[in-house]
Amino acid sequence: KLETLIAVGLGYLKLGQAATTLSGGEAQRVKLAKELSRRDTGNTLYILDEPTTGLHFHDIEQLLDVLHQLVEHGNTVIVIEHNLDVIKTADWVVDLGPEGGAGGGRIIASGTPEQVAATAGSHTGEYLARLLPQAATKPKTTARKRRA
Repeated sequence: KLETLIAVGLGYLKLGQAATTLSGGEAQRVKLAKELSRRDTGNTLYILDEPTTGLHFHDIEQLLDVLHQLVEHGNTVIVIEHNLDVIKTADWVVDLGPEGGAGGGRIIASGTPEQVAATAGSHTGEYLARLLPQAATKPKTTARKRRA
């Protein structure tokens, strides 16, 4: 079980550390590690809210590997996230906005990261386009299998 904690980027936690000292993202990853140590059915829906909060880039890569493994085993993973390094690896992105709070809540764009990057008026797309320079020239597709 300790290996699972390391796999989700929590190798720095101390044994016996009080749960009240964990951030929301850390608490989610503890729950994810517990779930990962169970027998995989391949029919589970995982919803994570900003699981990368407070993580170093290396730990984010580890977490992404775990999330992609879940998908490869037939599970569905929904991640609410602002980290572009996570968003760019998604199979499908739903960009809500155009702003946060009362100025948001509408679907501005949805599609592959490349499709969102090519969507005018999408703040997320604007920043994704900087990470995915091929987005402006890549033809739009309706579906694809993707693994980062």
